[in-house]
Amino acid sequence: MFIVDLKYIVPLEELDEHMEAHIQFLRKYYDQHIFVASGRKVPRTGGIILALAQDEEALKKILMEDPFYINRLADFTITHFLTSQYHPDLESLLGK
Repeated sequence: MFIVDLKYIVPLEELDEHMEAHIQFLRKYYDQHIFVASGRKVPRTGGIILALAQDEEALKKILMEDPFYINRLADFTITHFLTSQYHPDLESLLGK
């Protein structure tokens, strides 16, 4: 599993101009069962995406489609982690 940490680098007004396209990007990869959860940080300085990509290179390629990446609205940091413990309801999602 991967944690994608977005840090906004432009004013929120500029970011919001691309929000609908960003949401469409997220939906595309929810439909492909790659994204698990996503949302804004509090305070609104960025966002988080939980992803189940094949590997980090595949995830980087996906993230390059994000309008926030294309328009240089956010910095992206990827953390790969191995799920050693998880809620039983996540077992089928994680392929365990």
